[in-house]
Amino acid sequence: MGSANTEGDSNGIKDRLLDAGALFVLESKGTWIHAGFHLTTSIVAPALLSLPFSFASLGWVAGVICLTIGAVVTFYSYNLLSLVLEHLELQGNRQMRFRDVSYHVMGPMWAKFLVGPIQFIVCYGSVIGCTLLGGQTLKFIYIIYHPDGEMKLYEFIVCFGGLMLILAQMPSFHSLRHINLVSFVLCLAYSTCAVIGCIETGYSEEDSEKDYSLVGSTKSKLFAALNSFSIIATTFGNGIIPEIQCFQATLAPPVSGKMFKALSICYAVVVSTFSSVAISGYWAFGNKADGTIFNNFVPSEGPLFLPKWFLLMANMFVLLQGSAVGMVYLQPAFEVLERKSADVRQGRFSLRNLIPRLILRTLAVAIAILLAAMLPFFGDVNAVIGAFGFLPLDFVLPMVCYNLTFRPSKRGIIFWINAIIAVAFSIMTVLGSVAAIRQIFLDAKNYKLFANI
Repeated sequence: MGSANTEGDSNGIKDRLLDAGALFVLESKGTWIHAGFHLTTSIVAPALLSLPFSFASLGWVAGVICLTIGAVVTFYSYNLLSLVLEHLELQGNRQMRFRDVSYHVMGPMWAKFLVGPIQFIVCYGSVIGCTLLGGQTLKFIYIIYHPDGEMKLYEFIVCFGGLMLILAQMPSFHSLRHINLVSFVLCLAYSTCAVIGCIETGYSEEDSEKDYSLVGSTKSKLFAALNSFSIIATTFGNGIIPEIQCFQATLAPPVSGKMFKALSICYAVVVSTFSSVAISGYWAFGNKADGTIFNNFVPSEGPLFLPKWFLLMANMFVLLQGSAVGMVYLQPAFEVLERKSADVRQGRFSLRNLIPRLILRTLAVAIAILLAAMLPFFGDVNAVIGAFGFLPLDFVLPMVCYNLTFRPSKRGIIFWINAIIAVAFSIMTVLGSVAAIRQIFLDAKNYKLFANI
């Protein structure tokens, strides 16, 4: 029996040593500071500019409560997941992927048929969303200077996709650390621009009348509120916590506490940017807040609320950070591709590994560009992905994994806090998915491939 266990452990170690996806993409050379940059990039993304829009369907009280719940619960759940990862690593079972954690804690069926597919869909959907957002941002800048210009949205998406194709050739997660340091600064920059713009516009005579009432029938208000809650939850979402944690967990001890430091850096930025943009945007525009707050600065009629140079600067910040966010969420796809195609016994930059990497990564990004160009209404689809994906990954599974790993007493408060959160957000997953699918049916009449919207 002992020799069998030894042989099994030896095979497990051999498998990990031959795992090109883990060794080449999820390269473990970073520090907790680098992890903080990666976490900030994966959470504090341009999607935060839609928070005033979510407040428009919730109102002041519900909006602030939902924003606070999102921050508290995700910070708590990410810390729980980091404790599970640290516990497994100290036992000699270091897990580098979300699906590996679920495989070890919950069983192979959950990992293979639920967690793995959901994570891949969420991450690749985020890449498509970032590509679409990049094209829309380029078009926004173009329209500011050329209101009657003839360029179409899909042309801007392809232009932005060119930048994504270049960045996609960065060899590993670790190689993105400098890009994500810049991204860390950029998210602070465009959030500051949004707040300044909202305050300036809110005090201006052009937009002096503000209406904070909830509009529509009771049914429409209910579904709008569910959609808005899903938007807030998705904005806090992060589907790659294990990949980031194991990236930063260097071989030198101690392991414990590193992720808490990284999360503390990240959530200092999360709380400051999310709350300031949401509150200032809703205060300035009320229930007229657009899906992206920068759109409110360019009214359909009349002069711009802000100078052109200011809007150009702010949107360039959004554009550049969006590319960094896309790169972070491409890493799980790259890890799968390299695990299947690369030969770890040869060098990372050998022709044997370099050529397949170049072809497969280019193909992965090209497909995302094509889908973003074809489906400019992807925001509606992404709402379903967010409700069905980010909610269970970030608000349910960490609680379940913690309870299964540490088995806290059912008489203790930790067990029941985790159970209540998991059940409550499982219900919200179902309700949010229904609301998002309903919105797709309502907007279906406006869908058109390669639409210029």
